Amino acid sequence: MGSQERMPGEPRETANFKELAYMRRRAVEGRSTRSTSSRVVTSRAAHRQASYQQQTDNKSLDFVYYSDSEDEAVDAEPQAEESSYSISCNFVDCIANRERGCDRRFQPMRLASEYGTRHMLSNAMMKEYPVTQSHVNKVFCSQWLSHKQVIFGTKCNKLMVVDVNTRHMDQIPSLQSSENSVPPEQECGIHSIEINPSRTLIATGARNSNDVAVYRLPTLDPICVGENAHNDWIFDQTWLDDQFLVSGSRDGSLALWRVTEDMVDQVTKADIPSYQFIRPLQQKKCKQADRVRSLCYNHRAQEIVVVSLNGYIHCWNALRMKQVMSKRLPHTLENVCLATDEECQLYAVGSKAHTDLLDSRTLQSVRKIPSRNSGCGIRSVSFKGNILTIGTGIGLMLFWDLRASKFLESTMNSNRAVTLKASRGWVQRDDTFMDAFQNQKYFPAIYTHCYDTSGTRLFAAGGPLQCGLKGNYIGLWQ
Repeated sequence: MGSQERMPGEPRETANFKELAYMRRRAVEGRSTRSTSSRVVTSRAAHRQASYQQQTDNKSLDFVYYSDSEDEAVDAEPQAEESSYSISCNFVDCIANRERGCDRRFQPMRLASEYGTRHMLSNAMMKEYPVTQSHVNKVFCSQWLSHKQVIFGTKCNKLMVVDVNTRHMDQIPSLQSSENSVPPEQECGIHSIEINPSRTLIATGARNSNDVAVYRLPTLDPICVGENAHNDWIFDQTWLDDQFLVSGSRDGSLALWRVTEDMVDQVTKADIPSYQFIRPLQQKKCKQADRVRSLCYNHRAQEIVVVSLNGYIHCWNALRMKQVMSKRLPHTLENVCLATDEECQLYAVGSKAHTDLLDSRTLQSVRKIPSRNSGCGIRSVSFKGNILTIGTGIGLMLFWDLRASKFLESTMNSNRAVTLKASRGWVQRDDTFMDAFQNQKYFPAIYTHCYDTSGTRLFAAGGPLQCGLKGNYIGLWQ
């Protein structure tokens, strides 16, 4: 359950608590003990600190200002005690409360979304379980379909579903475009997979790399193919809501699509299995962008954010589908991945040697995170609560603690940062491979990674970073 969501009956002063687990305690039998309100504790501490600072600063001053906050705190204490409550920030209490079914109304609680993730990473509990697959070339994108299934797309244009428990894989047929669609000069596979907010539709690439394919969930029945919007590969897509979808292409354009409920009903109720062909509602060129590489949607600001390979970040008004501004990024080489954290109002952009954190309101650089290995390349980024996960081009996954503004530290060794190192995976050992790695060790690039809803399992995948090499890496960390 997300840390931003407010449960019914949850008091408003929980904003003062920064713990990862929180639960309001009520007596099941008998009378509850009297406790002090969190508001009173907070105001008293603030007043003590302010009074001490004032005494230090005003020793030589002729004029002293006396605050009314102390009298207000004393006056508020009796009333606060009447409505006081007992809280627990113990994770075990939260789990036991949820098992008893008291977490809805009787004893409201919340767990920060990264609680399990942070605990397992810092205590070295994440273990790699590689998935061997020798007929797949470079996994570019992935999403969790359920607690046991992950869908991913590859450079060889395969859409695969893997059962993380049995390691069994199924290939989903790619959707063929109509004869009106003009394919790109060269195919380059599936680069994006996106699920709409209600998890009823999934958008990915069609058989032609410049067309959009939409399937219905959870059955993965084909719904439609969006065509005639781009003349080059589609690099990324993002849902604005349950019906509207935006795609970004290597040709530097954005396209707006709509998949209506009537369209889904017509396809699913048809006697003969089929799918429809749709055209974009709008197609616009992204100014100052040579190639659109990654994009995401900021629900809070209602804007589409685009990163282009020439080192610019672009903001679009999603309501009017109009470009608002473009700004040069702090690092201009290989900006290939983008993620947004709406709670902290941040964008994370991965480049050749850094991950840049930008303020989503001003696009100003807040933090420049080095990759710890010079020139390794940042290939994937994602937010999980206050943890930023960074996938690199040399098989390492790094974890940046947003609250502490440093890499997540291990409790096993306080001087070491937490890292996950991927195994080799499968790579085709041809002449190109032998020439490239004759005198150096091979590591796969982490092109994609995603957490399950609990945050305790991490799916990571990728393949060789070099363009001419064939291979893949697929792994589950849990």
